[in-house]
Amino acid sequence: MSKTIFVLNGPNLNMLGKREPGIYGGGTLKDIENDCIAAGRELGFEIDFRQSNHEGVLVDWIHEAGDKAVVGIAINAGAYTHTSIALHDAIRAISVPVVELHISNVHAREEFRHHSMIAPAVKGVICGFGTASYVLALHALKSITA
Repeated sequence: MSKTIFVLNGPNLNMLGKREPGIYGGGTLKDIENDCIAAGRELGFEIDFRQSNHEGVLVDWIHEAGDKAVVGIAINAGAYTHTSIALHDAIRAISVPVVELHISNVHAREEFRHHSMIAPAVKGVICGFGTASYVLALHALKSITA
């Protein structure tokens, strides 16, 4: 039986490759998905990769992870990172370990990006390593779920 990790992506991440390539690079979300699937295979995980622009859908997926045999969640909540008490509460409601991640270094950007509403509810935060932040989050989940 394989171990599943949800990789959840929030609003506007479907625009990667088009949106501000100077900040986010030229790769697409599909490129990141492929990287995560390959890294997951090496780490012994099956990757369930999802994206939504809707906060409630992300909450539902977090709840789903708590109800299934999911061993971890890597989440790039996008702008909801800085605004969503609902995501914070959903993460706290499950026993599945969650790692928050960001492509850019949010602390080197606009002031409003410096505070994460979900950080107090997750096991750790990875940011600023470009799209490699996703693979780093998978490695972090491996280290805490092994």
